[in-house]
Amino acid sequence: MVKHFNRMKKLLFILAISAFFFACKKEIEVPKVTPSPTTTINPNTAPNKWIHEVMAYYYLWSDKMPSLANTTTDAKPTDYFYTLLNDYPNTDRFSWIDESVTNLQNQLNGISTVLGIKNNAFYTDDTKTSIAFVLAYVLKGSPAEKAGLKRGDIILKVDDQTITNANYSTILSNQTLKLGLGNFVGGAFVSNGKSVTVTKVELQTNPILADTIIAWSGKKVGYLAYSQFLTSFDDSLRAIFGRFKTAGVNELVLDFRYNGGGYVVSSDLITNLTVKDAAAKVGKLMNKKVYNATYTAYLEKNSTSSSFETLFKSEANNLGTLSRVFVLTAGNTASASELVINNLLPFMDVILIGENTYGKNVGSFTITDPNKRWDYGLQPITFLTTNAIGKSDYGTKSGFTPTYILADNVLPYKTLGNPGETYFSKALSIIGAVAYQPSSTERTQKYTRTLASKESFSDNKWLDRKEMWIDPK
Repeated sequence: MVKHFNRMKKLLFILAISAFFFACKKEIEVPKVTPSPTTTINPNTAPNKWIHEVMAYYYLWSDKMPSLANTTTDAKPTDYFYTLLNDYPNTDRFSWIDESVTNLQNQLNGISTVLGIKNNAFYTDDTKTSIAFVLAYVLKGSPAEKAGLKRGDIILKVDDQTITNANYSTILSNQTLKLGLGNFVGGAFVSNGKSVTVTKVELQTNPILADTIIAWSGKKVGYLAYSQFLTSFDDSLRAIFGRFKTAGVNELVLDFRYNGGGYVVSSDLITNLTVKDAAAKVGKLMNKKVYNATYTAYLEKNSTSSSFETLFKSEANNLGTLSRVFVLTAGNTASASELVINNLLPFMDVILIGENTYGKNVGSFTITDPNKRWDYGLQPITFLTTNAIGKSDYGTKSGFTPTYILADNVLPYKTLGNPGETYFSKALSIIGAVAYQPSSTERTQKYTRTLASKESFSDNKWLDRKEMWIDPK
């Protein structure tokens, strides 16, 4: 009995000690503390600070930029860029950015994934609900050309959809497209029941759309339709002017209706090949570039006058004796095309036929991150151009106003370089004071139809950029 009592006392003692320890443990438990949030850096901040920094250094209108503190640096960089532009999209409707440097440089060099067509959009009737695409041109070697398409062909449906105001700017976006074709009969667009299926490919643009020589009213008339100023085709231009010179061309028609610009050095080349009395102008001023104050100070300290001034150069195939040049224009005539016009105005008569040009007297160069932290390619406006007498008054949405106003709205279209084609025929009538008389086999009634857009457009929007750019290296 005593032993049992002792065991019970011992057990109670152990239980008491255990209870004490459990109680103590509960009393000294450390309460849970929610950790304070760690500060995270937005991944857009660093590239946006870089964008602001280089724009402040190079951008033509850097004095109009907001300060870094007054910008939202956590925005997507491709959106942030546009918040820095001067009165975008009015005063600066030109600067742009691409997420890929390679893609940007391909665009500037005429490399894009395309069908290879440039279209004019026409309303099919007075209700202005449906639209027909009439091909302004087809690029050489393109899928469209291989499918048999040519200037003047008509597209009424895309992927079995009717083309309308709501979709015409995007309906050619797919990689592979079924194009429903039509005819223009008696002034009306009608389906012919035919279609072609075409797949886009990456293509190097051949900007030489057409060139020919026409004997007209005792003159030799050279005609060149050129769609983009690309340095890779400079020697081809020299060869064409060589043929013009050998044939004794003494009137020149430059068809820039579909030319949105390109390399400044290539537009300078056409100026050198065209200008009157070229030999006497070698070494004299053709045009000047104006930069912002910061970049101007840098160039004045570290570069030569060639960064600012472009001088005339000797070109063996300059036509030499021209007293005037005809330039065919439209709303797509922009930038480096307008530069040619402005370059030539102090030295010879420049007769413009068509519609007002786009109005871009400023240019750019590509800015990339030298440390390759980001792949963004910036193409901001970095300079303004003036001609040899300091003029640069076409940089508005009115552009250059033609001497003779025409619209590209007369159907059916003739081939580029055909003397019966509306624009070329007008130039020839000024040269020879008589209208072109087509043969009986090519004589057709012409109709004026309503354009849905003043500007023609490609199946890849990047080909429609208005650009004038230099490589500052």
